Amino acid sequence: MSNLRLGVEVVSAHSLMPKDGQGSANAFVELQFDGQKYRTTTKEKDLNPVWNESFYFNISDPGNLSYLNLEAYVYNHLKTTNTKSFLGKVRLTGTSFVPYSDAAVLHYPLEKRGIFSRVKGELGLKVYLTNDPSIRSSSPPLSTESSVFSGSQAAQTQGPVEQVQNMVQNIVQAAFSNDKGKAEARHTFHHLPNTAVSQQQHSSAPVSQEPARFGADQMRAEPQGPRIMRMFSGSGSQPIDYQLKETSPILGGGQVVGGRVIRAEKPASTYDLVEKMHYLFVRVVKARDLPTMDVTGSLDPFVEVRVGNYKGITKHFAKTKNPEWNEVFAFAGDTIQSSFLEVVVKDKDMLKDDLVGFVRFDLSDVPTRVPPDSPLAPEWYRIENSKGERKFGELMLAVWFGTQADEAFPDAWHSDAASHHDGSAAGSSHIRSKVYHSPRLWYLRVSVLGAQDLVIPDKNRFPDVYVKVQVGNQILKTKPTQARNLNAVWNEDLIFVVAEPFEDHLIMSVEDRVGPNKDETIGKAIIPMNAIEKRAEVRHDDRIDRSRWFHLEKASVLDVDQTKKDKKDKFASRLCLCLFLEGGYHVHDESTHYSSDLRPSLKQLWVRTPSIGVLELGILNADGLPPVKSRDQKLTSDTYCVAKYGQKWVRTRTIMNSLSPKYNEQYTWEVYDPATVITIGVFDNSQVGESPGNRDTKIGKVRIRISTLETGRVYTHSYPLLVVHPSGVKKMGELHLAIRFSCTSWLNTMLIYTRPLLPKMHYIKPFSIMQQDMLRHQAVNIVAARLSRSEPPLRKEVVEYMSDIDSHLWSMRRSKANFFRLMSVFSGLIAVGKWFGEVCIWKKPITTGLVHVLFVMLVCFPELILPTVFLYMFLIGLWNYRFRARYPPHMNTKISYADNVHPDELDEEFDTFPTSRSSELVRMRYDRLRSVAGRIQTVVGDIASQGERLQHLLSWRDPRATAIFLVFCLLVALFLYITPFQVLVLVTGLFLMRHPRFRGRLPSAPINFFRRLPAKTDSML
Repeated sequence: MSNLRLGVEVVSAHSLMPKDGQGSANAFVELQFDGQKYRTTTKEKDLNPVWNESFYFNISDPGNLSYLNLEAYVYNHLKTTNTKSFLGKVRLTGTSFVPYSDAAVLHYPLEKRGIFSRVKGELGLKVYLTNDPSIRSSSPPLSTESSVFSGSQAAQTQGPVEQVQNMVQNIVQAAFSNDKGKAEARHTFHHLPNTAVSQQQHSSAPVSQEPARFGADQMRAEPQGPRIMRMFSGSGSQPIDYQLKETSPILGGGQVVGGRVIRAEKPASTYDLVEKMHYLFVRVVKARDLPTMDVTGSLDPFVEVRVGNYKGITKHFAKTKNPEWNEVFAFAGDTIQSSFLEVVVKDKDMLKDDLVGFVRFDLSDVPTRVPPDSPLAPEWYRIENSKGERKFGELMLAVWFGTQADEAFPDAWHSDAASHHDGSAAGSSHIRSKVYHSPRLWYLRVSVLGAQDLVIPDKNRFPDVYVKVQVGNQILKTKPTQARNLNAVWNEDLIFVVAEPFEDHLIMSVEDRVGPNKDETIGKAIIPMNAIEKRAEVRHDDRIDRSRWFHLEKASVLDVDQTKKDKKDKFASRLCLCLFLEGGYHVHDESTHYSSDLRPSLKQLWVRTPSIGVLELGILNADGLPPVKSRDQKLTSDTYCVAKYGQKWVRTRTIMNSLSPKYNEQYTWEVYDPATVITIGVFDNSQVGESPGNRDTKIGKVRIRISTLETGRVYTHSYPLLVVHPSGVKKMGELHLAIRFSCTSWLNTMLIYTRPLLPKMHYIKPFSIMQQDMLRHQAVNIVAARLSRSEPPLRKEVVEYMSDIDSHLWSMRRSKANFFRLMSVFSGLIAVGKWFGEVCIWKKPITTGLVHVLFVMLVCFPELILPTVFLYMFLIGLWNYRFRARYPPHMNTKISYADNVHPDELDEEFDTFPTSRSSELVRMRYDRLRSVAGRIQTVVGDIASQGERLQHLLSWRDPRATAIFLVFCLLVALFLYITPFQVLVLVTGLFLMRHPRFRGRLPSAPINFFRRLPAKTDSML
């Protein structure tokens, strides 16, 4: 019998509907799940009851968990009739249940039972799964037929709850075992234990493999060259070499023409966005009964796999006749120049390796495997020695032809990715393709409220104390305060970024500032991160209800791993804190303009943002890459690509010694919000070759916004890798990509446009701009540190470049670019103003006459104004449909103001922080910045002067001007009382559009009067 149970903690309710006739209610909660029913105690005369009671339900069939529902009914107990009245209900589906480690208290709005129900308020519940055998179901359960007022109360069970991540994963895999093969074939990235995501993957799999949309996976022997179209940017032309180029490659699904796939003869494979590449796979499993080659009788065997000029080598084992390697070698089919395959077993020696034996295969006899066929079973082959004898030793091998869709492809040694200097499979760990998962980030809110009974050595002074909080490398301090009665009050919030699994402790220390740059530690407290509560939203009473006192320990006796404290070293001081892991926020680990994930940290809230589609990316090839290093007296590069979307990072294999590498790897992501961006970067691998350990060189990157992609269309473009260098903008080559967005739920996609972009906590309790920049910097450092611990590591410079960690630094070029972007936004209004000015001066009499007629019609029929405006916008949008962009937007040198930037401005942009330039150069740049700021200062002052003149119309700062304006207001008010509003608008419009013959050359009287009003410029120093 399974130990899996559902735990439900009924915390509290808020703002319930009064039902007892006296403005209150006697509330209790009734829980129903899987045929079991429990109820809480009754809280009398309380519209905001607090229970904090826990119940545990048995789960009869864990495989059926996703189809079960938890229902919580809130009732009012009527004592006079011993009956109950309905106050509201909450219904949770089984797909929203998470392990205890991911659970938090959520406040659900109460729902109606029927159309005529009167319900308000919310119910706070904490729902989780546990398989702790020490926890038993709550007893006695309430019978569904018996009365709920039998007088018995549900027993509360308090006990330790352990994490059940593996159990939930097994349940999800059991429930969706039929789609396991498809999911693996698509390289879909699963987010467990959220079963809702798995269901979305289950429902979206047929969409990505629809035979009517994709073509065959049979490549032609001699495919025609791609047709290149020149694409122009709508926001300004730029050099042809910097523009996006549309291509028509032949992919695994057929040839792509205009975003549509022309199907071939056979149905499409799961790798239909990349060109099909043939490989010869050789799996070397193990050997047995190998003969001894040395006089000592020892054998250090290893295997060489040879195909033509390419050679792969396994690792060697010392002193064994029955080694086990289990290594796979993949030889590119287009580079095979031999008709035979040789698998040679050798004995490792200091001077020369001895031949033990070999096995030879004719490539014409090698079978072809096409997924989803099962893996080819390895066979035992007798090895042949140099004399042609097959007496001793056998080698277990599996040899087959396949494509990059083979499951052995990611972990295999590749002939097109391996260095000529290192043909071993063990030395290829840094060049293999991998998928990484960035850690789940949380905001840690530390509310430092106060301290009591501070003990200091010097009793003759009041301590000047502050609190220093440290989490890993992050250190924040409160403001110092003087504790006159040895008690201190701060009431400050400090925010940190932490990552799961939590490895660092929260270290609190109270410091006493005894002198300049001299602090003494009064006491410390170390709090494990797992002991801090997770919450979904901030409530106004959390500081009062959830604050805790922590005793401070002397720094000399404090030990992180100390479990038993010495009673002789008791310390009287204590610190009042309110600690929470904020699950209602999204932790930004990338630039807010290029976010790829907007979901909150708490997994329970992910149910509210279901998947809306699937994003498929095919990284085809790169062309024209710059040489980064020299090898064998030749300039070359060892490049790989990295793609990031959401928490999933992918890295292609490294192609050695090639300036035009072919990757042909395909990856898949679940999409939860169309307002997100996928980033693809190209890097040179410096961890292999002659100088490992250097920083990987950044070559360029591409960003694609999901909302700009049409559903179901395959975009095949060659993206120029444009990078700004100190010498100017440069093209670092081209990256050929194929991308497709498949929408799985049109309803959810339409609804997502009406929801807030970020989780609601960003609007209820937002962070300041400085806090956001600091927290984003800390988040990027944490993600980079975690991914650098993977194998192979995703290096820190790669993560920082993909996350745009330096996007907030000052740049004169970007400042000018943003200014011109702002001018282009207002260019439409400026154009309308110029057009209206031409109408007023009768530059085109026919146009002016038509405007007069339209103006008179709108004044006479004002109810036509809004319909006319919206109809006009509809017609404009319909007209612009034929000129819509047919490709995703890309880097534009004109918009970026990178085509004519001054070299000194680029040198300033690439300067370090703090600066490393000479004092004369820094002084010159500072003077230039002062001149620019002076012009901005003048503009801001002029705007402020106009606003102050408006304020002084009624302030009597100029008595005569105010008196004139008051008399004018009185006359206008009397005139408007007797004049219809339509007549006033008509006269005003015709006066503004009067003929130039009736216009003067001097400014009008109202403008002259306004300009004579005083401003506060006279009072400025």
